[in-house]
Amino acid sequence: MRFNSIAALFSVVGYASAIGSLGFDLGVQRNSDSACKTSDDYISDFETISGYTDTVRVYASSDCYTLANIIPALKEKNFKLFLGVWPTDDSHFASEKAALSAYLPTIDASYILGITVGSEALYRADLSASDLASRIDEVRELVHAIDGYSNVPVGTVDSWNVLVDGANADVISSSDIVFANAFSYWQGQTMANSSHSFVDDIMQALQVIQSTKGSTDISFWIGETGWPTSGGSYESSVPSVDNAAQFWQESICGIRAWGINTLVFEAFDESWKPVTSGVSGVETHWGVWTDDSTSPKFSLSCEFD
Repeated sequence: MRFNSIAALFSVVGYASAIGSLGFDLGVQRNSDSACKTSDDYISDFETISGYTDTVRVYASSDCYTLANIIPALKEKNFKLFLGVWPTDDSHFASEKAALSAYLPTIDASYILGITVGSEALYRADLSASDLASRIDEVRELVHAIDGYSNVPVGTVDSWNVLVDGANADVISSSDIVFANAFSYWQGQTMANSSHSFVDDIMQALQVIQSTKGSTDISFWIGETGWPTSGGSYESSVPSVDNAAQFWQESICGIRAWGINTLVFEAFDESWKPVTSGVSGVETHWGVWTDDSTSPKFSLSCEFD
């Protein structure tokens, strides 16, 4: 299915009466020494991005003591969090649930925008759709039993094309909130095609989610999107600051103008990551900010700001 007009887009999302929210995916390791971020590190991160958003997403709860260390920063800077739970392998999943049980009761539920179980677990074939749906239900039961948390949505994050696959309807049905990831860069798009490709991918995912849930009243976010600023090219996609700036204006500003909530991958470069052999260096340069800068690499203003 292709969305070749704004009218077709509005038939899925409806007329946007509000601008879509903006947030950032956030790494949990320091670039200086690869150590886990402390509460002070998160406070510093929040101070840098606070002029643009008060919303971040992390990928796990127990890894790197993330939930324990980020809670004081959320309270001090009044930030909101999408909290990840890693569902693959039983021992890891048990540690994630233990972190939820230990630390969520120490913070008001208003700081937690949602819980996402898995991050592209279906795309990587880490879990079957039925197993992931079961783990979403298990986390929901745990979270909603915590005092004050009965209305916190629980769902998942996956690649747009996986969500479109009808074989994964059980996961959508089990989710209160669904995030779709879409990267025109990893589809090898030129800048001339990147925005159209991105919007079409997201709209396909949203239409399938709404059809599966039987309602347009479901919380939906773009879970990851962005453009790298350095590293190797992927097919026709070329990393550069100029291209990242263009993608921001045409795709991120554009889709937010149509009311779609968007999390950008990612807030900061992660130079601690190993240089990949396939596309040299690109994984360390997805940040909107460098790992040691308080100013973004390019303008983050949109026409509606």
